[in-house]
Amino acid sequence: MSIQLECLSHTPLHGYYDPAATVVAEVESVLAQARDRVRAYDPELIVVFAPDHYNGFFYDLMPQFCIGVEASAVGDFKSLAGPLNVPRDIALDMAQAVLDADIDTAVSYRMQVDHGCAQALEVLTGGLDAYPVVPVFINSVAPPMASARRSRLLGQAIGRYLSTLNRRVLVVGSGGISHEPPVPEIARADAEVAERLIAGRNPTPEARAARQARTVAAAQAFASGNSPLHPLNPEWDRAFLDSLASGDLTALDGLTNAVITREGGKSAHEIRTWIAAFGALAATGPYRAELDYYRAIDEWIAGFAVMHGQPSSI
Repeated sequence: MSIQLECLSHTPLHGYYDPAATVVAEVESVLAQARDRVRAYDPELIVVFAPDHYNGFFYDLMPQFCIGVEASAVGDFKSLAGPLNVPRDIALDMAQAVLDADIDTAVSYRMQVDHGCAQALEVLTGGLDAYPVVPVFINSVAPPMASARRSRLLGQAIGRYLSTLNRRVLVVGSGGISHEPPVPEIARADAEVAERLIAGRNPTPEARAARQARTVAAAQAFASGNSPLHPLNPEWDRAFLDSLASGDLTALDGLTNAVITREGGKSAHEIRTWIAAFGALAATGPYRAELDYYRAIDEWIAGFAVMHGQPSSI
């Protein structure tokens, strides 16, 4: 078994409301380099740790972790839609290995993933089904949420399972660092919005377009400095990325949900996907990791980063 890691931010706003062309070119160049690394590695299995933004998971039943046994992408914003190539036996064995490690996870035979998963696959592989892939959902927007420590333990359990496979495995963490797009909160929602958060699957095209328009408008206000959303926090972002690179993931166990919200914003909880991916890598032994890119991009309401890693022995 061999393992490599790619972690990257995602944004639904690319192509809807972009920063300066030079910044877009920077990002696209770095992502092209990540795609080249994946192509050269030619993984036989990809495990993607990803959040959801009330497109596939809702409060009618909100697991903290869920492993997709079968999965398809909904195609929100400009992300790809369609089925993922999920190897069922591996997904089920992975779920059992996680449960055997005393980490509770759900499984889904009809998982729906949104841009949080699909964009990473498209960027890194050019499509949704270029390689066998197991999607692992981590709740990152719907309180109450499990701890950052629990995400590390999830990743480590999956990494130990992956080490039993005679395959080239790529682990991917897809999520923003500091950011707070206009994701509604059920505690403050009116009846109509609350119902959408509880059972909002498969919205009409008109409803999806209206939601996307609200996100674009929020980004425009944020970039103009006329927004109540949590500001980006580059200092906190870089400290988090440095912790990942250090190899001591337990140092992140103290990141409580309150601290993450206060320092990074309500959607900064997506850092769980990076922690889990690094946990999977760390489970196979010491690693080295490199930060390829970081920029606070107001137009995308995101501390945008790209990072890759591999075992130190390579």
